[in-house]
Amino acid sequence: MKYISSSRMRTVDKNCAHLGLLPLQLMENAGGAIARSVRERLESGQVLFVAGRGNNGGDAFVAARHLAGIPAYEVRVLLLGKAPEIRTEEAGHNFRLLEFSGVRTLELRDSSELSECSWFSEADFLVDAIFGTGVKGKIREPESKAIDLINEEGNMGKPVLSVDIPSGLDPDGDNFDKAIRADLTLTFHCLKTGLTGEKAKEFTGDVQVADIGICAAAETFVGPGDLQVLYRRRTDSHKGAAGKVLVLGGGPYSGAPALAALAAYRAGADLVTAAVPKSVSDTVASFSPNLIVRKLSSETLCPEDLPLLRELVGSHDVLVLGMGLGKARKSLETVRKLLPFARKAVLDAEALSALSPAFLQTLACNCELVLTPHAGEFERLLGEKAFPISSEESLRIKAVREFSEKNGVVTLLKGKTDIISDGEQTLLNRTGNAGMTVGGTGDVLAGLTGALFALNPAFLAASCAAYINGEAGDLAFREFGYGLLATDVLEKIPAILKAANEI
Repeated sequence: MKYISSSRMRTVDKNCAHLGLLPLQLMENAGGAIARSVRERLESGQVLFVAGRGNNGGDAFVAARHLAGIPAYEVRVLLLGKAPEIRTEEAGHNFRLLEFSGVRTLELRDSSELSECSWFSEADFLVDAIFGTGVKGKIREPESKAIDLINEEGNMGKPVLSVDIPSGLDPDGDNFDKAIRADLTLTFHCLKTGLTGEKAKEFTGDVQVADIGICAAAETFVGPGDLQVLYRRRTDSHKGAAGKVLVLGGGPYSGAPALAALAAYRAGADLVTAAVPKSVSDTVASFSPNLIVRKLSSETLCPEDLPLLRELVGSHDVLVLGMGLGKARKSLETVRKLLPFARKAVLDAEALSALSPAFLQTLACNCELVLTPHAGEFERLLGEKAFPISSEESLRIKAVREFSEKNGVVTLLKGKTDIISDGEQTLLNRTGNAGMTVGGTGDVLAGLTGALFALNPAFLAASCAAYINGEAGDLAFREFGYGLLATDVLEKIPAILKAANEI
């Protein structure tokens, strides 16, 4: 059965909001599902909702309002805290509506007050909405006492329903001290990872999954919610803590490695070094005084540069390789000899030509790899024409997923719809526009991917890089139309990252 981590669920929720399905709507749907579940198990009687101050409590407020309109039920809500402390706008909105719905409410944040509260013993049915999937660390008061009181009533035979996950349970594993012992856990959208563990079975009771109308695209397409998971620079960070990227390319072309290096900076990397042949080193350096340029020994990349390059690879977090490199035999030979020394690498453009199936599989055993081919390059990697460029999207997705699984890499297949897969997870990206067929936007993507990959998992880095690159391109297109340049795209990257951080 499908299951989802707590962080992935938060990502999907935020992607839904970006698509127009607001958190208030999802809360309404969740609350309606809770109310239906209570009605299925209790024909009449007193229902007590024990609610925390987050969105889990908000779901309970909605459910209480739904039940309050039915004469067979007396509905009470006990809030663990004070109303001004409710943490989200949506939960606060639904708590205020209880005043107009005939629901008795009580606000308590002292454990001794909880012990003296008669509502627990008077209830015929208890709903646990104290914590959702955001619970972390040791449970404090008054939540800890509330869990004890609910469990005491449950032990006396009163039914207990937990909202989304039994409060206190680790949403992603088995690391928890205490939790509600529920008769039923009503979880939303799909099973949470923590509900599948052996230890969890002692606490969940029956587990049911309620559909709350999550948009399919919020899961299948990269969105701003995915960017929320990315590493964020600490206020006390020191130089280099936000990533060190080595860009290796150029020779026949000079602009490509410069664009990749500048994109890595714009994506937040602390230090970016561009190692380029001497024939283009001055040109690359002229792009910006921010670039650290290391001049190589020849007109193109060659084996004589390996001692210096190994040293540089060892002192950087990730290698971004291939942009503007050319396909000279010595250059491709150098690529093959250098890659085994890398811990993380993004391979683009001509670097992809150095890969044979056997070499790639051996390399992936010791180096985390992200490959960023376009359709023609991907067909060459496969060694066969697996699909025409105009073939069905489902066939392209299948080919990318199978290739990534077989070779142990992350593949970012560039196209009208980008396809990103590590063989297990697959996401699509539809940001970007036809103006981005201009030269250099792929180099920007490679540098952007390298910067994110320095501090994040490969699949997340590749997925978010595709989205950011396309969004930056869309922002540039609104200003420049089909006259946009790759430099316009890289200059828009900070705006996209800033907007994501403000969600």
